[in-house]
Amino acid sequence: MTQNIYQLTLPTPYAVGDVHVYIVKNDIITLIDAGVHTEEAWQAFNEQLKNIGLTPKDIDQVVLTHHHPDHIGLVGRLNHVQNIYGHSLVHKWLTRDEMYLDHYIQFFNDLYTKWGVPDQFQDIERALDYTLAFSTPSALTRYLNEGDQIPGLEGFLTLETPGHAESHLSFYNQDTNVLLAGDFLLKHISSNPLLEPPVNIGEERPKPLLRYRESMKRVLDYSFSTIYPGHGKVFSNHQPLIVDRIAKQEKRAFKVLDYISESPSTPYEICQYLFPKHYQSQFGLTMSETVGQLDYLCSIGELEQLSDGEVVRYTAAHPITSK
Repeated sequence: MTQNIYQLTLPTPYAVGDVHVYIVKNDIITLIDAGVHTEEAWQAFNEQLKNIGLTPKDIDQVVLTHHHPDHIGLVGRLNHVQNIYGHSLVHKWLTRDEMYLDHYIQFFNDLYTKWGVPDQFQDIERALDYTLAFSTPSALTRYLNEGDQIPGLEGFLTLETPGHAESHLSFYNQDTNVLLAGDFLLKHISSNPLLEPPVNIGEERPKPLLRYRESMKRVLDYSFSTIYPGHGKVFSNHQPLIVDRIAKQEKRAFKVLDYISESPSTPYEICQYLFPKHYQSQFGLTMSETVGQLDYLCSIGELEQLSDGEVVRYTAAHPITSK
């Protein structure tokens, strides 16, 4: 059956700019992602639906790529929809799972203290409240896992593509080679691999940059005809883009190594070095990027951690090595 994919572009309050959501018109009308919870986004959503002959009431099901508020924000305003699909972690955010959110706050408080982050950047509760303000409470009706097919979305298979978010899923049509990519692959920028707590207390924290590298390498052999992203232009020819991004990430990591080789440093100090103009205004993003580089260097044996019992510093495992 022919599938018609329509891109709707909604405003956000974030530096990334507009976000795309998609309508897949079939016997069932599927919404892929749901924008951010603002009146401006809701109005734009309604107007652009009207342009393709639909209203919100015509949407039969919602499929979510990941849990960030610019992708789940308006789900709660579609309260007639009976089927909402996504990763199990998305459910925790939609339902405002109290135990998980408490764990989230404690995780970052502990981590930032250990990494030498000043108190002014440690107001995790306020940052979390700001995030939740741009989404609406709801719940998933079914969790999706690798290889799952989605009823009413013929031909599409679920691909687990963590990195930007642990909850990130992409949707691949084997017949048309179309990829509904969310924030997994963007043409104009590399997605930020963002720090998150483990799902369960006491587990090792996820290493988002390593996960993102694995996800990108995994799809190098795919022949995507069209990639529909969450931000930026629709595109194709993803292989050279991925190769280039992996190379640039490794170059950035060795810049970090050169800095650390001069003196053991905390993640906060390294973040200041890497992002002198942006670390204060975009602290969460810049710390995530910094720690991603540290995780990568540790994974290839170039860094070691030193701890005085209170603060962790990173030092070069092979101080003579330079690149």
